[in-house]
Amino acid sequence: MIDHTGIGVSDVAASGQFYDAALEPLGLRRVLSLGDGADAIGYGMTYPVFWIDRFHPHGVSQHVAFVASGPDRVDAFHAAALASGGRNNGDAGLRQGPPGYPPGYYAAFVLDPDGNNIEAVFRSGSAA
Repeated sequence: MIDHTGIGVSDVAASGQFYDAALEPLGLRRVLSLGDGADAIGYGMTYPVFWIDRFHPHGVSQHVAFVASGPDRVDAFHAAALASGGRNNGDAGLRQGPPGYPPGYYAAFVLDPDGNNIEAVFRSGSAA
């Protein structure tokens, strides 16, 4: 079980604007900022579960997948992330077959300002 995780970004304040918008449809919000948001920002519901910061290496493409409560939340994440400067890395939709997606895997992928692959996923036992 993971308590929290995070990634390094080159500009915490700029990336914060992207993540504020992209994570809001998933129910996550900025819950803690260090150095007035210039050093690190933590996102969660009541405590930080995902951090962006200047302390970890950036420029190394990483992947983070966030749970969505339904396909509509995946769609909203994708739209918000693109509207806030993200680049499409996979339209929202049901994934099937290789590379081994399980049945009912509905996801969208966006590259953040540093090129990290950010995903929102809803898992259902049947097609969404």
